[in-house]
Amino acid sequence: MHLLLLPGLLCDRAVWAPILPQLEADAKCEVAEYSDACSLVAMAERALSAAPATFALAGHSMGGRVALEIVRRMPERVERLALLSTGFRARPPGTAGEEERARRLALLALAKEEGMREMAREWVKPMVHPSRLADGTLIDAILDMFERRTPAHFAAQIEALLSRPDATALLPTITCPTLVLCGGADGWSTPLQHQEMAALIPDSQLAIVEDCGHMAPMERPDAVAAALLAWIRVPPPQARSSHKMMSA
Repeated sequence: MHLLLLPGLLCDRAVWAPILPQLEADAKCEVAEYSDACSLVAMAERALSAAPATFALAGHSMGGRVALEIVRRMPERVERLALLSTGFRARPPGTAGEEERARRLALLALAKEEGMREMAREWVKPMVHPSRLADGTLIDAILDMFERRTPAHFAAQIEALLSRPDATALLPTITCPTLVLCGGADGWSTPLQHQEMAALIPDSQLAIVEDCGHMAPMERPDAVAAALLAWIRVPPPQARSSHKMMSA
């Protein structure tokens, strides 16, 4: 099985690295690269251009939104779908949407003035579980990853997220085996948001990882890998139907 992994905002292969050794026992893994694209559509097209004919698809954070764009465009190529620490709604109108825009642009201004690493020090504080903020290995891995990007990459990805489309109507049309996963303490992409997604996607599986924030694959790699392996090993719909008929 081919597994295409989609990183989130300012992330790269490092966000998936802690779980790759476990996943690679069951799947041929590829991490997409679209860091300079300025729309989710462009990111989806970039990922599709390098993907095999059919594949399993897992996206973290912004990567989950890219995954939904891929499903919107080419559902027949997606054998199974995993949405991690992500969302499905457009930027809200009115005050809430303007507040989101202001928060994102304030971080961009900090990145331009003081550098990507200093910006990441502020960004990471609400994004990992409070108990992990003193974990130097984890925090340095996140800071190193963000420092590999530039303010121009950050600006492009902010533009993509601020103009994100709403995927509410898409979710009930998804028919492949689907996992919806998030950290139990994720304050940005909340457990409630994931419960809503799982309720809209037929026959999806919901996993809440305890003592975990937004950076689930890096914070709790064993729990995330276990959930993804269970998802990878779910028989495809045709196989499940055949088994039911044989067992009848």
